[in-house]
Amino acid sequence: MATTLLKDYFFTSESVSEGHPDKVCDRISDTIVDAFLSVDPFARCAVETVATTDYIGIIGETRCSSEISHDEIKQLARDAVKAIGYDQPGFSWRNVEVDCKLHSQSADIAQGVDAASDKDEGAGDQGIMFGYACTETPVLMPAPIYYAHKILKRLAEDRHSGKLSMIEPDAKSQVTLEYKDGKPVRARSVVVSTQHADGLSQADVKEIVRPYVLEVLPEGWMCDENEFYVNPTGRFVIGGPVGDSGLTGRKIIVDTYGGAAPHGGGAFSGKDPTKVDRSAAYAARYAAKNIVAAGYAEKCLIQLSYAIGVSKPLSVYIDTFGTGKISETELVNAVSKVLDLSPRGVRTHLKLNRPIYARTAAYGHFGRDPEEDGGFSWEKLDLVDELRKVLG
Repeated sequence: MATTLLKDYFFTSESVSEGHPDKVCDRISDTIVDAFLSVDPFARCAVETVATTDYIGIIGETRCSSEISHDEIKQLARDAVKAIGYDQPGFSWRNVEVDCKLHSQSADIAQGVDAASDKDEGAGDQGIMFGYACTETPVLMPAPIYYAHKILKRLAEDRHSGKLSMIEPDAKSQVTLEYKDGKPVRARSVVVSTQHADGLSQADVKEIVRPYVLEVLPEGWMCDENEFYVNPTGRFVIGGPVGDSGLTGRKIIVDTYGGAAPHGGGAFSGKDPTKVDRSAAYAARYAAKNIVAAGYAEKCLIQLSYAIGVSKPLSVYIDTFGTGKISETELVNAVSKVLDLSPRGVRTHLKLNRPIYARTAAYGHFGRDPEEDGGFSWEKLDLVDELRKVLG
C-alpha cells in the first residue's frame, strides 16, 4: 500500500447518536446477539434489523442450544427502543409494530465454520479486516472521530439524566480538525444536528449544544463562530425512524476510525464472534493499539484476511506510515507470536463469547475503556510486555 504523509491538512470525521435510525437497528441487532450468547456462549447469530415509522423488522439466521421465542425477541427490540429513549408519535417502544423472521442457520455455512475431528474452527466468512491506532488521543484513536463521538455521548448522558429534557434521541456530529506538521492543533469547523422538542429555536439549540462542544474539545481548540453549525437546516423536530429509515450495519465508518483508516468489507453489529468481520477487526485494533502503546510506531494499520472455513488468516499486513521504530516485517512476526489470529484463537484470547455487544452499538467500537465484565476487551494493553519480550 503506497503511503503519502501530508504535514498540513484538514481532516473530517462524523458520528451519529444512539437514536440515529441506523444505530437504533444496530442496538436491536446486538441486543439480540447478547440474548443468544447469554443462554449459549457458542450461539451463532447473523441478525439484521430495519426500522421506519411505527415498524421494526428483524431478519436473519441463528443457531442456539436453547430456544428464544419470537415473542421474546420482539420484547427485546422494544426494550432496546425504550433504553434509547424513543416514546414519541410515530416511533414509541410502547406500540411500535415488531415483526420477527429469524430462522435457523444454513447447514452449509455451519459445516464450513464448525470445528471437527480433522479441522479447527474456520472463519465464518471470507473477507478483509483492518485495525488502526495512533498517538493523537489518549485512547490511541484518530482525533476527529474521538471528539465527534464524545460530543454526542455527553449530550446523550445528560438527556438520559433528564438535564436536557428538550433534546430528543436522534443526533449527528461532524468535526473538522486542522493538522500542522501531522498533529491536530484546533477545530476548523464543528457541526452538530440534534433532534429537539417543538418550540425551541435554532438559536436555542445552538446555546444548548455549545457548552458540550467547549467541554469536549481541548482548551483553545474551538472553531470560529462562523464555522460552528448547529441544526443548519433550522429545525429538527421530526427525527429517528420517523424522519428516515434505519438499517443494521450502515454506519461502519462511524463504528471504526472515522475514515482515518480503511474499513474491511463487513459491518459488526448483529454478528456473533465467529464472524471475522467482527472478531478479526477487534483483534486487528487490539494488536495495532498495543504496538503503538509499546512505542514501536506512532501510527499502525493492520490488515487481516480470511477465507470461509479456513482456520488461519491468509495474510497479515502492517503499515506504520514511516513512523515505525522497527520494520513492518518484524512487527508481523511478533504479532503472529503473541496472538493466535485464528477465529478460535481470537475469540478465546479476547473472551468474545459473552453478551458484551449491545454497548458497542453507538459511539464507536474502538477507543472505549475496557470493562470489568469483559466489554471492550480488545482495548486492553496487555500485549505490550509480550511484544517487548519478543522485540526487545
